[in-house]
Amino acid sequence: MTQTVTVLGGTGKTGRRVVSKLRAAGHQARPVSRSTEAPFDWQDDSTWHSALTGAKALYLVPPALPSQQVALVPGFVRRAVEQGVQRLVLLSARGIDRADHPDALTCERAVRDSGAEWTVVRPAWFAQNFSEEFFQPQVVNGVIAAPAGDGKVPFVDAEDIADVAVAALTDGRHAGQIYELSGPEALSFGDAAALIGEALNRPVRFLDIPQEDFVRGATSAGLPAEHAGLLAGLFEVIRNGWDAQLSEGVQQALGRQPADFKTYVNRSAAEGKWGEPK
Repeated sequence: MTQTVTVLGGTGKTGRRVVSKLRAAGHQARPVSRSTEAPFDWQDDSTWHSALTGAKALYLVPPALPSQQVALVPGFVRRAVEQGVQRLVLLSARGIDRADHPDALTCERAVRDSGAEWTVVRPAWFAQNFSEEFFQPQVVNGVIAAPAGDGKVPFVDAEDIADVAVAALTDGRHAGQIYELSGPEALSFGDAAALIGEALNRPVRFLDIPQEDFVRGATSAGLPAEHAGLLAGLFEVIRNGWDAQLSEGVQQALGRQPADFKTYVNRSAAEGKWGEPK
């Protein structure tokens, strides 16, 4: 059966892919973000009603900052259910259940306690962080700088994340599931840089930098201090080897293997994601 699905972050890395895949399968997808025709703003609850009207399912991408998640997500989830949303799929994060912070599971608790069908998707680091914003300009210029050391992470393709999300949004068999997603191999940032350089046939290297230099550079570039600190903490997890394990969520949800990093890199290079160095 076709249904209307509201997709928060509908222009983002996973959201726009979810929209495309839903529409390809014959569903009515309503992408909402600050830049859509009917804008959605977490900070302005007057925009929530139109985003949710008529939707039976919701792809929930929470605000990035933990303080905003605590303040806004529970109320938004209640509003969604009151307006008739029957199925919630939350984009969470791998390892969130092990985070040493009392507010870490706020979003997951909100959807699980909502009374609607729910699925939680917990991906590892997105492979697309190298080709869409974040590290993309650094790749173009040949140096990826981050405080990650030799730590490894099984980067997951956003296409796989979207495939799992769409399955959960359109098939009740995924209700009540928590899917931890990763790629099929753990790579260091140095490994990732080498694979990208190989595909581009030009040098791309990884530069390990101190955490304080990363935070200083990020805030100087306009990133809020809370967000920069959050990212620094995520890099510390990678640096210490705590994010190297593989997960089976793609296999469990879709019955197939996830894409490997080299496949993602070759596809992105062929699409011109990194162009020519400046």
